[in-house]
Formats: sequence, structure tokens, C-alpha cells
Amino acid sequence: MKNSKVKPLTKEQLIISIDRLTRFKNTESKYLRVFFDILTNNLISPKFKKSDLEEMDYKELTSWAEYIINTSLEALGCVLQRNYVLNQKLLAYEKTVFNCDNNVIKLLDNKIDYNAFLPFIDENSPKNLKWLKALAISENIEIVREEKSLCFPIKMVVIAEGATEETLLPEFAKRCGYDFDKHGVYVLSAGGKNQVVKLYYQLVESLKLPIFILLDKDAKENLEEIKPRLRNIDKVHLLACGEFEDLLPLDLVKRTLEYELSNISILEQEMFNSAEPKAKILEEVFKTRGMHEFKKVEFAQMIKNNIKYKKDISPEIAEIIDEIKVVAE
Repeated sequence: MKNSKVKPLTKEQLIISIDRLTRFKNTESKYLRVFFDILTNNLISPKFKKSDLEEMDYKELTSWAEYIINTSLEALGCVLQRNYVLNQKLLAYEKTVFNCDNNVIKLLDNKIDYNAFLPFIDENSPKNLKWLKALAISENIEIVREEKSLCFPIKMVVIAEGATEETLLPEFAKRCGYDFDKHGVYVLSAGGKNQVVKLYYQLVESLKLPIFILLDKDAKENLEEIKPRLRNIDKVHLLACGEFEDLLPLDLVKRTLEYELSNISILEQEMFNSAEPKAKILEEVFKTRGMHEFKKVEFAQMIKNNIKYKKDISPEIAEIIDEIKVVAE
């Protein structure tokens, strides 16, 4: 890298970059994104165009990225350790999660001085960065994952349609005695039944881990799209009734609403005698009680804060948790 000129990354930029490199995402995609960003914004000379980067050999690209990152660490007063055992652990982990061809191995087989970066990781850091720090010193990272609820290393993936499932499934699982973070179960919200199919198709191309797919009752056509690609390590659960909100016990929903509406008005119990889906009823409750617009993600958080009793877990939710446990084992 002789005669090159670098604009060092700030501490915040370094944290963002390493965070992105260690998230759960396709290995090639995340490394290229981070490396392209670094070379575009922090390499002053020589200056590469986007087309240059796209055509560049992955080994050369990696060399430039590691040089800029390590130069930035030194500029921040970090002492480079030049110990790359952690890099090899990351390479081994990514290979257990995703299919990695020889080009992707070039991205992973780098000399980024992660050990010099570790002091920037604290208790407020994302779980993937806490895992990175633990990985540097732990012989059995799965034991550390269970002790510290790190989620990483990830053991299986759950794809759900929306944010309600993403928020509530881990909480219900805890109440059933199964902590997703302790067992490496990672939940992804796809953003709709059609997006579930799209996301599954993307993941199944490269992911080695088992996938559990949760679909609403009306997603039978989407299930048929998934079936031809379904691996024997994967499983689909089609809800027996409506949407995930319809699985929530009525007492839990009422208790949550009564808490939220305590200073607004008394909730009429007969509203829930309707055969309408719970989400539609909730929209009406929020509208007629002068509350803000009903938003599933916000309501899911309200529900999460009001889960107290064993009866708050419906039979089908308990069944889903049991199925996830079987897939993860």
C-alpha cells in the first residue's frame, strides 16, 4: 500500500463496519458492502471508481480494506496485535453458516486486527459484537452463548411474516422455558407472506442452517411455492387460525388494552364477541378510543410487557415453540 493516502475511519465508523461484518447476513453481500464503502469513502489515493471495485479481485479488495481498517485503528491510538486467530474463527463460523466459494474465502481470509478493535465493544454493543469479543477468548462459544444469551453463533433461523411474531415468539418461548438467544435461534421478519417466500428462496440458496417458516392461515398458496424448495432440515407451520394476533389469548389482549386504556375509557367486552380477526377488532378499538393509529409492532410490545401467566400462552403458540425446539436440535 506504498504511496497510498487514507482518511481514517472514526471510532463510530469502525464500530458500524465491524458490526455489519459480523451480522447474520449472506457473507459475500455484507463483506462487499463494507469493503466497497470503505474504499469509496476512506481511500483518498489511489482513487477507485465503482466499476474498478466491481472488477477487482477479491484478494486485492480485501488487502485494501484491511489496510484502511488497521490504519484507522492505529490513528485512534489502538495497538495492533497482529494476531489473526480470531479471523480464522470468523472464517470457520461463516463456513458453517453459509456456502462459501473460493472468492468468498478471500474476503474472510483477511488480516483485519479485530483484537485491537475489541476494547470498543461494551455492554451496550449489539449481540453480534459481544459475541465477537467472547469468541476471542472462549474455547467453547456455545457455552458462552447460553451463559450470556448472545444468540451467536446462530444455530437456526425462524422466518415469520411480521413484526408481531418477531417481537412475541422469543418472549413466549422464554415463558415456555426455551430462550432463543441462549440456543442460537434467530428470528427474521419478512414483511408479508409473499416476502416470506422470497426470503426463503434467497436463504436456501446459501444457508446451511435449518429454517423454520411460520405462515398465516391464508398463506396456503405461498406454502405450495415453498414446498418444492423445502429441505429435509426445514419445517413450515401454517397457522390453524387467521393471523398470529388471533393466537393471543383473549384475557391477555383484554388485560393489555385495559392497562393502555385505563385513563381513556372503559373497554366494552362485547367488542370481542365479533368473528372478525383480532387485528381488525384492535384497529376499531384504537380508533374509537381516541388512541393513535393501531400499529402491530407497537401493540406487540404492549402485549410483551403484559405476559405474566402460563395461560397467556395459547396451545398453538406452545406447539410452535415445541416445533422450533425440535428443528434446532
